[in-house]
Amino acid sequence: MMNVDWTAEELHVLARLDSPEAIQEFLDAMPYNDEITCRSPRRVLRDLKGHCMEGALFAAAALERIGQPPVLVDMRSEHDDDHILALFRRDGLLGAVAKSNYTGLRYRSPVYRSLRELVLSYFEDYFNPWGELTLRGYTRPLDLRTQRFGQWRTREDELDDIGEHMDTLPVRVVVTPEQATRLRRVPEQLMAAGLLGANPRGLYGAH
Repeated sequence: MMNVDWTAEELHVLARLDSPEAIQEFLDAMPYNDEITCRSPRRVLRDLKGHCMEGALFAAAALERIGQPPVLVDMRSEHDDDHILALFRRDGLLGAVAKSNYTGLRYRSPVYRSLRELVLSYFEDYFNPWGELTLRGYTRPLDLRTQRFGQWRTREDELDDIGEHMDTLPVRVVVTPEQATRLRRVPEQLMAAGLLGANPRGLYGAH
């Protein structure tokens, strides 16, 4: 693992995040950030708020500290925000940690044999404020152990370069345009459950 210049205070917090489940609980406890920012894990720790991308970056840094590679995947959507997952493996199977304004788009237990299986587990929970199912595909995984993004774990500037790079990654389609025309609207009960506790200012279309 790369040597990271964490402060003693940061290390004190990170030491408690000793499992993917603990990392997810930490993300769930912080408010959803509705600002147009891309904070580094250091800034997320300091500000104690984050949105999808910021939460995934933080999760990747925290997972790295417990021996997992810091790997992200971008789930692509239509008429909605993309959603970023931090991946991890246990006994060879995939799971994910994620920050989301929607209750159903967060943690996934490590029971998935492939990335496609994992991504499709989010399908029925991935909808916009108008009740449209919006997941359409996903990118190949991005391993952040590269010099391309510098000290992404502790940078003070915006990490827009990571998001911009993810926008260029090849996409595997899971729902074709023809299939999308036949998708049902999300039932009101599922929408209410998915939006439980959501920050309305952080929803798609709010900005």
